[in-house]
Formats: sequence, C-alpha cells, structure tokens
Amino acid sequence: MNKVTCSIAMSLDAFVAGPNQSFEKPFGDIPENLLHHWMFDEPEKHQAELDASQDAGAFIMGSNMFGPKEKRGSTGWKGWWGENPPYHAPVFVLSENRRDPIAMDGGTTFIFIPDGVEAALSRAKEVAGERTIAIAGGANTINQYLSAGLIDDLWLHIVPVTIGSGARLFEGVPDIELEPFEISGTKLVTHIRYRVVKK
Repeated sequence: MNKVTCSIAMSLDAFVAGPNQSFEKPFGDIPENLLHHWMFDEPEKHQAELDASQDAGAFIMGSNMFGPKEKRGSTGWKGWWGENPPYHAPVFVLSENRRDPIAMDGGTTFIFIPDGVEAALSRAKEVAGERTIAIAGGANTINQYLSAGLIDDLWLHIVPVTIGSGARLFEGVPDIELEPFEISGTKLVTHIRYRVVKK
C-alpha cells in the first residue's frame, strides 16, 4: 500500500506563501526565498530533506502551484520549472478543466485531473507502484488531503519568521492529531516529521 506524504516549508504562523500570489510574485508579497533560503544557503545540511521531497513514484499538486491563474489555462504554459522539472515522475495537477498531458524532459509528465482529490490520488496509485505518493502543495491542496484523512506523513520545514496573511496550512482542517517522530534542523529551519494519527 502506498504511503502518502507531504513535505512543505512554512512560517511559524503556518503560512506557505504570502498574499497576492501572481506570475510576477509566485510566493506573494514576501521575499521570494523567505521560506526556502535554507535550501540554497546550506543545502549540505539539509540533503536528506531535499532528497526525500523529490523521492516519490507520483506527485499531486494544485492548479495554483502549477501556474498562476493568468497563465495556467494557456497551452503554452508548462509550469515554473523549465523544460526539465525536478519531479521526474507523473505529476497529477488538480484542475478545473481537462487538457492533454504535458510530457517534459527527465520523465516528468503533468496530467490534469478535474475530478477532485480522491480521483487524483487513485490515478497516482495506478502509476506509483510501491513507491511513495507526494502531495506537493500548495496549502489549499494539502488542506484538502488532510481534511480527507489521506496523508500519512507530514514533514514540516518551519522557518523562524511570521508572515501574517496569505496561503495558510491547516486552514479549515478539522481535528487532526500529529505524532512527531523525527526532528532536526539549524538556525535557519526546523524540520519536524509527523505521523498523521488515523482515527
């Protein structure tokens, strides 16, 4: 049975992006690397977390993570990551509309699913084999999977800043219990890996 995981960077007040996300400001009204500079400033200290975030047989992301609203409906838009995205596996994009899959270099194929979170997870299980399925983001998508009880492990990368508004993790998520089982980090970020307790 596939394990469903999620690895996401967030502020102390649980925001994964600021307000007013757009093509020009993919993380909204915050400095672009505010929540991710640990990846670039000291990657050797976080290699296990970086490797784990890309180690999956399939990924699921929301339409806003694939592209801003002014771009994602365009057939010319292929995501933020250039011709060789970092996923190297099928990526199921929650979408309002059906569209043809987009095959990219390196083994990434974006597949658009308009039928909701459970349909996307079912499709991901068909292709992932025995490997993990990763919920890549953003906050709204993660919250839907948490609310549905479909995430097994939640790996939070907590940056010691507050943002105050924007895209917030756990927004509208009812009564979940998290059991921490792995903690590490540096002064730039604290990594806490939780098991989601099934009720």
